[in-house]
Amino acid sequence: QVQLVESGGGLVQAGGSLRLSCAASGRTFSRYNMGWFRQAPGKDREFVAAIRWSGSDTRYSESVKGRFTISRDNDRNTVYLQMASLKPEDTAIYYCAAGASATLRNGIFYPVATDFTSWGQGTQVTVSS
Repeated sequence: QVQLVESGGGLVQAGGSLRLSCAASGRTFSRYNMGWFRQAPGKDREFVAAIRWSGSDTRYSESVKGRFTISRDNDRNTVYLQMASLKPEDTAIYYCAAGASATLRNGIFYPVATDFTSWGQGTQVTVSS
């Protein structure tokens, strides 16, 4: 497993941008698929975005598609979530996750929470209206 530490959260006005970072320990980071999830108060944790170990495939939830971009730098053992056009409903704790397996549906990358076995502590993102 890898240890994950998120950073970059904060308070931002609606329409603004933030970039979250997730630093991973260990020398096998490049073998892991990486994901971002979030949990708002009183709600279940939900999938936000994921990227395959090679960086070749990405997937987003419908609620963030076109506004968020996930990327990774395997040389720096870091995955990023660039968030733009933020909305108050994006307010949540954002968690980084790593997993060695990937769910595919009809050959297409379709990550689910159970694919991810290592989780960070989370970073708070608050979007004010």
